[in-house]
Amino acid sequence: MGQLIRTRDGRKLAVEHHGDPCGRPVFLLHGTPGSRLGPAPRGGVLYRQGIRLITFDRPGYGASDRLPGRPVAAAAADVAAIADDLGIEEFAVVGRSGGAPHALACAALLPERAVRIAALVGLAPRDAAGLDWFAGMTESNVREYINAAAGHRQLTSALEFRTVTIRADPTASVAQMRRALPAADREVVADAGIRAMLARNFAEGLRRSADGWIDDVMAFSTDWEFRPEDIRTPVLLWHGEQDVFAPVQHTRWLAERIPGARLEVEPGMAHFAALRVLTRVLNWVTS
Repeated sequence: MGQLIRTRDGRKLAVEHHGDPCGRPVFLLHGTPGSRLGPAPRGGVLYRQGIRLITFDRPGYGASDRLPGRPVAAAAADVAAIADDLGIEEFAVVGRSGGAPHALACAALLPERAVRIAALVGLAPRDAAGLDWFAGMTESNVREYINAAAGHRQLTSALEFRTVTIRADPTASVAQMRRALPAADREVVADAGIRAMLARNFAEGLRRSADGWIDDVMAFSTDWEFRPEDIRTPVLLWHGEQDVFAPVQHTRWLAERIPGARLEVEPGMAHFAALRVLTRVLNWVTS
C-alpha cells in the first residue's frame, strides 16, 4: 500500500507500507540508487515478526519531490515528517548501503524517537580522519565521488547517462552489474527473484530523473551536518568483509567513534549479503 505524504515545506514523499499495520514501526531506508520498492523481507515474514515496515523514496527518487542540495542530515526531518503524519511517536530505523548514513542521521538527530538503528554496508563521512576513503572501492564508485569533487556538472552528466541506460532496460542493467560483482555478491544476485526486485527498484527510483542519485552522491561527499561521535541511540553496524562498493574499513571507522556501537563483520560476505541478514537485523532493532 502506497501513499504520498507532505513535508512541512510542501514536498511530496512517496511512502510504502509492508507487513503488520499494527506491528512495531521500522523505517527501512533504501540504497543508492534505489526506491521504496527496494529489498525488504516478504509481507508474511514481517507479519510473523510483528513489524510494520515503512519505506519511502528519498527526495529526487521515484515519486518523491527533489530537495536540491540536501545533506545527509535532511533524512531525519523527512523520517520525522512521515512518522508525524502516520501518528507514530517512536520507531526503529534500518539503512542499507546508501541508506546507512541516512539512518545514522536519525540516530544523531532524533534521539527521543529513533529507539534503535542499524546501518548495513554503509559509508563513513568523506572527511573521516585517518581513513583511506577510496581503498578497496570499485572503480565505478571511485569515479562517482571524483566527479562529485570536481563539481556538480561532471557528476550530473555521468549519472544522467547511466540513468538513461538503466531506464531503457533495467533487467539488462542488473545482469551487467552482476557480471562485475565479486563472487560473494554474484552468488546472492544469482537468485532470479532478487534480480527482478533489483530491476523494479532501479527502474522506479530513476523513472523520472537521476536527481536522487546525484543528490545522494553529493550528500555523501560533503558535510553530513552531524557527528557520529554524538550518537547515543543503540546502533548495530553490519558489513561484509569483501564489500567493494562501500569497503569494510568505513564501518570499522564508524564503530570506533559511535559510543557503544555493536559491530558485526562477516568474512566471506560482501555488499549484497546485507539482503540475507535483513530479517535478523529487523529482529534486533525491534527487540
